[in-house]
Amino acid sequence: MKKKIMFMVINMNIGGTEKALLNMINEMPKDQYEITVLMLEKYGGFLDAIPKEVKVEYLENYVDYKNIVNRPPMENILNHFRHNEFIRGFNLGLVYLLSKVFKKNLFYLNHILKGFPEYKNQYDVAVAYAGPMDFISYFIAKKIKANKKVQWIHFDVEKIGFDWKSASKIYKEFDKIFVVSQEGKNKLSKLLKNLNRENKIDYCGNIVSSGLIRNLATEEKGFDDDFNGIRILTVGRLSKEKGQDMTIKVLSRLRQEGFKVRWYCVGEGKERKEYERLIKEYNVKEDYLLLGAKINPYPYMKDCNIYVQSSSHEGYCITLAEARCFSNPIITTDFTGAREQIKHNENGMIVSFNEEELYKALVKTINDKQLKSKIINNLESEIIDTKVEMKKIYEIINY
Repeated sequence: MKKKIMFMVINMNIGGTEKALLNMINEMPKDQYEITVLMLEKYGGFLDAIPKEVKVEYLENYVDYKNIVNRPPMENILNHFRHNEFIRGFNLGLVYLLSKVFKKNLFYLNHILKGFPEYKNQYDVAVAYAGPMDFISYFIAKKIKANKKVQWIHFDVEKIGFDWKSASKIYKEFDKIFVVSQEGKNKLSKLLKNLNRENKIDYCGNIVSSGLIRNLATEEKGFDDDFNGIRILTVGRLSKEKGQDMTIKVLSRLRQEGFKVRWYCVGEGKERKEYERLIKEYNVKEDYLLLGAKINPYPYMKDCNIYVQSSSHEGYCITLAEARCFSNPIITTDFTGAREQIKHNENGMIVSFNEEELYKALVKTINDKQLKSKIINNLESEIIDTKVEMKKIYEIINY
């Protein structure tokens, strides 16, 4: 009989977390596992990329609670009073006050979601694939029937305002908490010492299918302009933590110094208008190109001259891992997990989240032919293997 596995996510937007999930479920044999992807919203550029053998379901009741969950608590409290629901408003206000005093958001979440019904289906394993401590974690812990429960953490818990007190309590409901980088695991273990003592916290890197990535890189055309200089590529959601604003300023300086370079950015997000403003302000409209979201960014990774990951923080950067499938020089900022993928001056360069350091690294990569050749050769000889990670996944499912 097939094991029933459920992964819960917000949506299937084009992003690293969603890509990692797709890679994982593509690796899992469908004759052994009945896989379900449960989403809060029917949305995302990766929806059509979900394998046809995988069940796709949506949380029907979420629409009734979405505004309540996402609105600031004070707004929910005031709404009760506006509708003459004084007792409900007073009770919610008291719960919110207690959550602030004891610094446990779980008080508040328990209160507003106490009427949310349990999910209809039962599973062998249920996975909160988004997190680190939000509606999905709560829902898997409290509203899903499963023999085993797993939390996946894709973020740096020191950078996102992690509510470790609530997490310490809610994560007791989980059999395993996977963190996608060893450095990230160490940080979480220090915060949640009780769970670390129980050996619940473990490292499991994101799954990268290098063979599939290289094949996809040949299936479509990448750059379609006639530029014959140095092409720099960055892939990531257009958001502040991905650091594209810094790359715009660095490109402006490179152009002013006479370097024949053009920067291409694959991704979409809420900061597009701000970045378009910066591109105009720094006079790089012809040479900083926002290409939008691409389901298949790999032709660009294959054909660029330099790949830059400019993030201020990550959990485990899957686009960096994907860039390593090709032999183009890589420069990355020093976020959590970067040093687990890149050895400085060996298979890439690591810099601080700093315009000056990124600029100098790009100049060195362009001018130092010996270093460039060394990095290319080392990347060509690398073998990206995720068998160990898949073994950990199968162990939690099967035992």
